[in-house]
Amino acid sequence: MTSQAMTPSHERGPETISAVLPAGATIHAWIKARHGGAVGRLAAHVDGDPAITVETSNRHEFEFRVLTLESGGETAFSYDPVTTQVSVLYAFLQPGVLEKGIRMLHVGSSNVAPEISGGYHFRPPFGWMNDPNGFGRFGGRLHLFYQHYPHSLRWNNMHWGHAVSDDYLHWTHLPVFLPPSDELAARADGRGGAFSGSAIALDGAGIRIFFTEHMKGREPEEQVQFTAISHDLVNVEPASLILPARPAGLGLTTDFRDPYVFMGPDDKWKMLLGTRDREGGVILLYETDDPAAATGWTFLGVLHRENRFGMTAAECPCLVPLDGPANDPSTRWALIFGLLTSRDPATGRRNMTIATVGRFDGRSFSVEFEQELDFGTDAYAFQAFVDDSGPVGIAWLANWTDVSKDIDMATAMTLPRRLALHEGALITPPVAGVESLRHRRLDPQGLVDGQAVDLANGAVEILLTLKEPGKAFRLTFEHPQAALEVLLNDDGLSIPFSVANAKVSPRYIAAGARPSTIRIFLDAGSIEVFADDGRWTGTKRLPGFSGVSSVRLIAPEGNVLTIEIWQLSL
Repeated sequence: MTSQAMTPSHERGPETISAVLPAGATIHAWIKARHGGAVGRLAAHVDGDPAITVETSNRHEFEFRVLTLESGGETAFSYDPVTTQVSVLYAFLQPGVLEKGIRMLHVGSSNVAPEISGGYHFRPPFGWMNDPNGFGRFGGRLHLFYQHYPHSLRWNNMHWGHAVSDDYLHWTHLPVFLPPSDELAARADGRGGAFSGSAIALDGAGIRIFFTEHMKGREPEEQVQFTAISHDLVNVEPASLILPARPAGLGLTTDFRDPYVFMGPDDKWKMLLGTRDREGGVILLYETDDPAAATGWTFLGVLHRENRFGMTAAECPCLVPLDGPANDPSTRWALIFGLLTSRDPATGRRNMTIATVGRFDGRSFSVEFEQELDFGTDAYAFQAFVDDSGPVGIAWLANWTDVSKDIDMATAMTLPRRLALHEGALITPPVAGVESLRHRRLDPQGLVDGQAVDLANGAVEILLTLKEPGKAFRLTFEHPQAALEVLLNDDGLSIPFSVANAKVSPRYIAAGARPSTIRIFLDAGSIEVFADDGRWTGTKRLPGFSGVSSVRLIAPEGNVLTIEIWQLSL
């Protein structure tokens, strides 16, 4: 990557980004004109010979341009920083890109990813990220699409980013998959874009995606649903409108988003959509008889509603079978959704995620029990699919309460998590492959002796086994920007957390929890707690990108039977 020179722009000469690239390389570039009086221009030369030039007159937003090199060699991309600003530049070969990914050539200073030593959570290579989209296994690989704004670390008009993996942990970054419409991409005004959605496999090869297009101020519908296909899992064809309006007569707000498409127990494609009315959050159910899921979507009715928290919007719904095949009437399903603007009066937590478990016959969902998905609340926009070994989900490791128009915030995804039923509860432990992250065992004896144990860069896993369920302990962590603990007492399992000069922090607690084992994953910017194999799971985003430096255990003698600490690394 390159960075801009530290001299005033009027004194700069042309700037150059150089790389040896093969013939046939595709380059994705985002450029912007710095002012209205001159065209922004990026020129490519190969071995000194002119190859291709792209231009833009847009000074309001970076515009996307594609360059293809007919010949390979020493390639120099040059531009005049007085007239032109370059946000992102990367190269790839279309054949093999799923295996090799993109090669970053340049990222601007305002959208460069933070440097994190030893981080093992998924992060985008540049720009802003929020909800996971289209999470699934396609063409034999795991694909993660995500809400993305490439040009800063703040939310703006939404794109879909894209990455692939073979093991849920090591990800290869791919070209940006889905941009906003041309109208929405013209200005960096946050009016909308390609909002969240899902993906299904096409017969043969490729995928069909479903997404919400949001356009602020559009009448009568700000949010409508589109579909598009990709035959090669890299390039997407033009999208088609499939749901142009909300169902009438239900008193719904303009919230109408996040299509989640899946095969129902009656072998018909189903679609969930989130919305709200004056009473609370509402989840809508659609279906189609079209085997390709391209057309014919019809509204079946309200599948579920949540009215306990007032006029909150249900977002990012997903529905997966847990303990058997989808077409078995005895199979229980998990319906999971976020509640935007919800507030728990007992703890002050915001934007909770609810998991309801019951039976689904293709048209109605009968609830048997429900629980909160994550008592830390920073596993938002959870999306799951059924992989070969069972249901797996992933979430945005943040919460909208953290987001500010004034503060850049680079975020991550949670560790991927399995979903299963166990002793009448939904458990969400991390996928089995996380053990492969263990790089070096640390000596926990200092914890036993009541001393602080150094955690190096803070990328660690801590495992506690208690003498009996619910035995009290307290782990206190040293963090440069937050007061952080994990606490088990008579009230339950909690993550006490606060930052200096902040308002009173919510109480992140699984009330009444009495686990026997606690597994804690720390990384720069996050803590994830899995108690009793994910029976109680708590996720909290931590400020900044410095890890926890040390940990101390406080517990009555004999309460903690065993302790393990592992340094983690990809």
